Amino acid sequence: MTSVQIRIDKLQSVMRWCTRGRVRTLCLGLACLSVLLHLLLVMLTLSVYQTPCEPHSQLPSETIRALADPNAAPRTDSHREAPSGLRQPRVSSMDVGGDHQVVAQTREESSALKQSGIVEPLGEMARARPVSSPQPLKPNLTKLEALFQHPLFKPPGPPLQEDDWLLLVKPKVKENELESPHWLSASEEGYDAVHLNNDIETYPPWLRFHLGITRWQLYDPNDPNLRQLEEQLTSHKIVSAVQKTGGTQLKLVMSFPNYGQSLFKPMKQDRDDETNYNLYYFSDFERHNAEIGAYHLDRILGFRRVPPAVGRLVDVITEIKDITTDRKLAKTFFNSPVGNTCFYGQCSYYCSTEHAVCGRPRALEASMATMLPDLSLAPRRSWRSPWRRSYSRSKRAQWETEKDYCDTVKKTPPYNQGTRLVDVIDMAILDFLMSNMDRHHYETFEKFGNITFLIHLDNGRAFGRFSKDEPSILAPLEQCCRVRRSTLMKLQLLALPQYRLSDVMRASLSQDPLTAVAPLLSEPHLVALDRRLARVLKVVGHCQEQYSNVIYNDIPDYP
Repeated sequence: MTSVQIRIDKLQSVMRWCTRGRVRTLCLGLACLSVLLHLLLVMLTLSVYQTPCEPHSQLPSETIRALADPNAAPRTDSHREAPSGLRQPRVSSMDVGGDHQVVAQTREESSALKQSGIVEPLGEMARARPVSSPQPLKPNLTKLEALFQHPLFKPPGPPLQEDDWLLLVKPKVKENELESPHWLSASEEGYDAVHLNNDIETYPPWLRFHLGITRWQLYDPNDPNLRQLEEQLTSHKIVSAVQKTGGTQLKLVMSFPNYGQSLFKPMKQDRDDETNYNLYYFSDFERHNAEIGAYHLDRILGFRRVPPAVGRLVDVITEIKDITTDRKLAKTFFNSPVGNTCFYGQCSYYCSTEHAVCGRPRALEASMATMLPDLSLAPRRSWRSPWRRSYSRSKRAQWETEKDYCDTVKKTPPYNQGTRLVDVIDMAILDFLMSNMDRHHYETFEKFGNITFLIHLDNGRAFGRFSKDEPSILAPLEQCCRVRRSTLMKLQLLALPQYRLSDVMRASLSQDPLTAVAPLLSEPHLVALDRRLARVLKVVGHCQEQYSNVIYNDIPDYP
């Protein structure tokens, strides 16, 4: 029995050894098979997503050329990040939320946008670039041109009478008046010789702009002088730079050889920066691109009440420091620790070394806005807005506490007759679209009395936030439930896919010289325009459900 038991144990031991060998072989085979499958998967992945190799040094120049050409399509490459020198706009999660009526587009709108090339299919867009850092879309100039050719933007207004022009040219000017010292500079160095005659076409662009102001608008959008005026602001030699008195922030008055002038506002923050949520509206910085954006948006809405403004790269040394005669301004220039030339001027709040504006190292972005006629020639009246904010951290304005506040306004001159009330509501709609909470006053030309348009000046605090809307800006519309028919129809037009507000705004801004550096408004700001437009139309619709006299028909002849 003992020998038999020993044999059985040996047999069992041999069998266990054979079993372990087979298991080892099986495991090794499975491991090899797994490695082969992984290698095959890697090869298939590389064959699908492999991109051609290009020298890295070519990327920046190609990107710069694409930005400089407003008609060039944006380059998308799924395996490369943007060059470090170019900032990508930040997108907040709140952008995706917004108003559900804006986010839920109809199928027809989505298909139309895809066919026009403005919006890519979701799958293609996700493969082309990360959702968190969208690249600028290609400007669609066709939409902008079609918008301005629409009959709503070419209404047959009443014929202009002599008293409808702000300034008039004397029919006959004596020779001694032409040589008056009024046309001579205190220092003739750098200025052109003045030779005036009765031919308005020979006048400099700024003077023709002044002569084109009427009772109803600042400029005629079809006037070829408008383009010449913008070119002057962009490229003409600057012969003088002095600080503009008044205000809380730095502003300069720039003079040109032909005696034209512009209001200079420097760049203080990057385009994709949002205003700090902890700051009050009266503590916000003024932005150069906000002045330019306000001019384009006002023109797209058909108001034509914002003076023309363009962007320009200014040499801080040769175009400001070396030519200024303002001693107080000259004393504020200094070099930053990294060698950039900076200055801060003198003003009420934001003029200190902590709030200095700096070139890079000498080039400084700025807005150049056309100056209105001198007050001695065309006096203006400043009006306190009925919906002015309290500009206090603790107090609230009257319109914020009284439900029937608009009834009180309607009984107060000049809002009790004429178009002044709907003029203020037009201004509120413009401010809401660009998120401007700093509209405490507005101005009109005294010559025209109360029958005229409101001048939309000082828009530097607009376009500060794109991820949050400020509904209180629409208080005039919500409380009065009154709107121009022409304004409402233009807003409805801009909500259609073929005239979408964000698209025409992108196209309009693409014509500004500073677009060669970077888009003046980041994509989140353009998306916010569509979202806010839908909100305005929603408020009007709510008013029409409650009242029957919401629409003020200013275009009775329009079908």
